[in-house]
Amino acid sequence: MLSSPLHRRIVRGTDMLKRVQQGSRRESVRSLERGLALLELVNETGGVRPADAARALQLPRPTAHRLLETLEELGYVRRSASDNRFVVTIRTRLLSGGYDTDVRLTEAVGPILSRLLQQLVWPVNIATYRSGMMVVRETTHPRSPLSVDRAMLGREVPMLRTASGRAYLAFCPDAEREEILENIRAQEQEADEPYLAPGAIDSMLRIVRRNGYATRLNEPYVTKTSSIAVPITVNGHVSACVTIVWLSSAMASTRAIKQFTPHLRQAAAEIAQKIASAELVL
Repeated sequence: MLSSPLHRRIVRGTDMLKRVQQGSRRESVRSLERGLALLELVNETGGVRPADAARALQLPRPTAHRLLETLEELGYVRRSASDNRFVVTIRTRLLSGGYDTDVRLTEAVGPILSRLLQQLVWPVNIATYRSGMMVVRETTHPRSPLSVDRAMLGREVPMLRTASGRAYLAFCPDAEREEILENIRAQEQEADEPYLAPGAIDSMLRIVRRNGYATRLNEPYVTKTSSIAVPITVNGHVSACVTIVWLSSAMASTRAIKQFTPHLRQAAAEIAQKIASAELVL
């Protein structure tokens, strides 16, 4: 039986749709392959410029730039503060649930953070410095009944506007501090300007060193909360910071400092011993 003209048109249309769908799938797979190759390149090199990525992967420069921007939008890479390179974020490293250093860090500090959670109830973070930001490497936010932001693991926070950033700046080597501050100045972010005013940084660093801890109290950055951070010093070098966060309206800063700081100092000393004994490089 011969098919009708209508039937033949339907068959042709169906075949064309299948070819379009197959072509779309092939293009999607190709884009995914390029994106993963680019992410591997950024991770392996420690940072790459779009032009260098295009040459290394034999991609058109606009394609490399578009893929890097897509990875940036998804949170897997970010632009370096000091140049036009793209570097990986903690989110990329969290793709591997078995990442050795993070697993060992969790094993080392987990019991200590659990004890702090029982003692203080308010959430506590462990943060380390990376590429111009402090990165939350471990946290009790998901377990704290008083947490206002449970999605803190892997969060990148600024240096001058947070307690952990200030604590790190106060106790890191002079050369490293100057490099960090130079990069912050180069970003020209309006929110950082008050802290970059003449004398402001020196005054802040002097107070943090005198107290042995840093604070963020009723300030524009995360207006509802305040925080205290204590440096974790391993073999004479600051490796990380332990920070507690609480609702500013729930407790006066003077009471919080008096109540929380001794526990944070004890935890910092214990964590430093754990990190040193585990030979962790954070």
